Amino acid sequence: MQKFQDFFNQLLGMPVLASEAGAGTDRLIAYIHALMFALFIGWLIYFVYALWRFNARRNPKADHIGVKNHASSYLEVAVAGIEGVLLIFVAVPLWARAVDKFPAKADATVVYVVAQQFAWNIRYADKEGNIGRQDMKFVSEANLFGIDPTDAEHTNAVQTLNEFHVPINKPVIAYISSKDVIHSFKLVAFRVTQDAIPGMRVPVHFMPNRLGKYQIYCAQLCGNGHANMAGGRIVVESEDDYKKWLASKTTTAPVSYE
Repeated sequence: MQKFQDFFNQLLGMPVLASEAGAGTDRLIAYIHALMFALFIGWLIYFVYALWRFNARRNPKADHIGVKNHASSYLEVAVAGIEGVLLIFVAVPLWARAVDKFPAKADATVVYVVAQQFAWNIRYADKEGNIGRQDMKFVSEANLFGIDPTDAEHTNAVQTLNEFHVPINKPVIAYISSKDVIHSFKLVAFRVTQDAIPGMRVPVHFMPNRLGKYQIYCAQLCGNGHANMAGGRIVVESEDDYKKWLASKTTTAPVSYE
C-alpha cells in the first residue's frame, strides 16, 4: 500500500508530506486518479471498438433501433458504485476523523490564528488551551485578539507575526479567524485548509511528523496584497528546540495594548 502511494505521489508530482493524517488525503487522491485512469483506458478501448464495429463498410444501412442489450447501463452503474464506495468508505470517514476526533488540548500545541490583510497573527495558548479573557471592545491594531488588559495571566502570552513554531510528533490545534475579510489558512505540506471568516473561530488539527520550514498560503483571494499572505511560515522542530524558541519569546517585552 505504501509503495503504491509513493509511486502515485511521485507520478502526480505531489508536494512534500509533513503530517500524519495527510497520508489519508494522498491515498484518496491516488485512488481517484487510478479510477480516472482506468476509466480513460476503458472508454478509449470502447471508442476504438465502436469505430470498428459501427463503421460504414460493416453497416451500409443505418440501424435506427441501436443497441439492444444493457451492457452500457451496467458499466455506468458499476462506475457509480465505485465512486459511491470511495465517497462512503474513504472520503467520509477521512473527513469525520479530521473534524470530530480532535486531540485533547492538554496533549496538543494550541495556537490561535487571526488573518488580516495581508499577514498571519499567531498567539499561543496556555496549557489549558486558553488565551485569556477576550472582548470585542479591546480589539485594536495593537490587540488583534481582543485580550482583556487586566488579565495579567495572559497579557504577555507569546504572539508572533507570519511565523510560528511547533514540536514534531505532537498534535497541533489551530483556531482560525479573520480580522477583516475572508481568508483561507492553507498548509499544503500538512494537507490542511480552513477558511478564516470574520466573526467565527474554526478549529483544525494536524500532527506534524517531518522537521522543516513550511509555507502558509492564503487560498482565498483577499485583496491586492493577497500574494503577500504566502510569506507565512510554520517551523517544525524538535521538542528541545521548540522549548528554547518559546523561552526566547517569553523573555521579550510584553505586548502593548494601549
